Amino acid sequence: MLDTLDHQENHLDTLYRAMAERRFLVLTGAGISTSSGIPDYRDSEGVRRGKAPMMYQEFLATAQARRRYWARAMLGWPRVRIAQPNQAHLALATLQQRGRISGLITQNVDTLHDQAGSHDVIELHGSLHRVLCLDCQQRSTRDVIQRQMEIDNPYLVQVHAVQAPDGDTLLDPTFEERFQVPRCPHCNGERLKPDVVFFGENVAPATAARAMAAVEHADGLLVVGSSLMAYSAFRLCKAMVEQGKSVIAINLGKTRGDELLQVKIEASCERLLPLLAERLRQ
Repeated sequence: MLDTLDHQENHLDTLYRAMAERRFLVLTGAGISTSSGIPDYRDSEGVRRGKAPMMYQEFLATAQARRRYWARAMLGWPRVRIAQPNQAHLALATLQQRGRISGLITQNVDTLHDQAGSHDVIELHGSLHRVLCLDCQQRSTRDVIQRQMEIDNPYLVQVHAVQAPDGDTLLDPTFEERFQVPRCPHCNGERLKPDVVFFGENVAPATAARAMAAVEHADGLLVVGSSLMAYSAFRLCKAMVEQGKSVIAINLGKTRGDELLQVKIEASCERLLPLLAERLRQ
């Protein structure tokens, strides 16, 4: 663990030697956003915490499932909305602005990289800040949909629920029964979905292609705060290794790709990345 200055310096030297003359692509996961107040899905062994999230087919199947999702999400959104980028997000934005990394892919749906100043971020799993209508395919901002839900469901506004990953909450089912689901501002349809990739849903082909192209053009891959349990992220590591390029991870705990990693650093990315940005400036 990165708790001593000696370890910190060793990790920094390792990253500097790998990245001083090469432009790495960066792939981030939930671990980079936990100190911004957004919970992650898995423990240090890569095991999923708490209740399983709603699957894509379940969401599509019934109005009841969508009611359950939106009731919980209405209470979870304010915490996501006020989350601020932390020092790790800011350090990656700095590295990108200086041309020290080739690009940035994130599994996260919180837009904290954009807020930190990163550009052309490939959102592998979409963004909670947008809502998609499954009927007319038009998108709305999440704030617009949130205001509609709060007006239609005033009884729920003051209810407390435990925060879960990706803007979800652990809500007593009795609060879900009379919940009024939001309607599309464009077509008045009831089949609204957050513009994110659910568990059991495929990444959009165009997004997957952009991510793979970024792998092709990079000199290596730096994984930050991801267990790589999602295949959409793991496959990028596999592709990088198949191309004979280095894969390095900064992650507290087990990853699905441990055997693929050239180097694994079990350290706080919020401590280490600002130091790396400073070292690569020299």
